[in-house]
Amino acid sequence: MASTLNVSAYLFTPLDDPAALRSALREQAGARGLRGTILLAEEGINLFLAGSPDEVRGFIADLRADVRFAALRTKESWSDAVPFGKLLVKVKREIIRMDRPEVRPQDGRAPAVSPETLRRWLDRGADDDGREVVLVDTRNAFEVDYGTFAGALDWRIDRFTRFPDAAKAHRDDLAGKTVVSFCTGGIRCEKAALYLRNEGVEAYQLDGGILGWFDAQGAAHWNGDCFVFDEREALDPALAARAGS
Repeated sequence: MASTLNVSAYLFTPLDDPAALRSALREQAGARGLRGTILLAEEGINLFLAGSPDEVRGFIADLRADVRFAALRTKESWSDAVPFGKLLVKVKREIIRMDRPEVRPQDGRAPAVSPETLRRWLDRGADDDGREVVLVDTRNAFEVDYGTFAGALDWRIDRFTRFPDAAKAHRDDLAGKTVVSFCTGGIRCEKAALYLRNEGVEAYQLDGGILGWFDAQGAAHWNGDCFVFDEREALDPALAARAGS
């Protein structure tokens, strides 16, 4: 049985001291023997960590004790070994770069659709009001090539900063439809949904991203695997490293 717990999480929350937090979190995660990456910015936190279950969960519990991170939600998966070479804690301008300062999820989330609701919509072929549902994959093209939702729009972007221009170029494909943006864990599709709403599109984010969908709905409406940014390379809909990884 796999003994290494992998956890991913992010939260858009205002931070006025990301540099000071960097030192504290580096010390706490290091003391617990964790490896992976923690990104901090004035807009929040994004992390991917692995280690023994007690130490990973202990670190997350300590993090949530800070009122700014109390709402942090994690996604767990398992592996036979730690899929990270070292621990990195970095301060960035954005925890996920979009280069659109007017998009501020730390001030309020875009409306989210649960995996259960999206499953109902996809099963029936329309949302609860009978509108056509369009899925927009906000990930990079090479990630999409590992797997995506059946029928999802893929604009072949090579970095997330290209998403706004792609959305404008394909604006007519979204008009009058219920749009659901999705990504690996939720962070990119949260910004994407806010951007689309600013542009007048009826957009929602898939709550929990693809990994949350796998946990709740398995392989339903999904083709392939999901690329992840660690040594496992990709996870299947059972949240296990795909064969050969």
